[in-house]
Amino acid sequence: MSLYGDYDPQNIFARIIRGEAPCHKVYEDDDVLAFLDAFPQSRGHTLVIPKRATARNLLEIDADTLSKLILVAQRLTGVLIDELQAEGVQVAQFNGAPAGQTVYHLHFHLIPRWSASSLGAHAQNRAEPAELAALAARLVERLQG
Repeated sequence: MSLYGDYDPQNIFARIIRGEAPCHKVYEDDDVLAFLDAFPQSRGHTLVIPKRATARNLLEIDADTLSKLILVAQRLTGVLIDELQAEGVQVAQFNGAPAGQTVYHLHFHLIPRWSASSLGAHAQNRAEPAELAALAARLVERLQG
């Protein structure tokens, strides 16, 4: 898929925003939603998305919404490091299929990393829902505390 085209309101993130698909939410406000990736590259892999923008990629988002997204990403990065004792965090954002984008709704990946883990482009295995729910609850608690 190219960088340019029409926004698909049936993409999985749009469906999550509308409540039509489940997620393990860790943060939400009027503009931003963050949730744990169901196919994580590492424990705590979190996705940060705009709720009201129909931007498919970084080129289509307005500056105000982008600012809100990155501020939430920054805050969540600190929470992930504290909760999981991560040694690093990879912040990734892909634009277009050749760059690795698979869901055409702008999103940021926050991927906790440890020196013993390998860097991969995409995970192959679905996480255990109970583990995601428990981690999401702990992250929400830290954000509220």
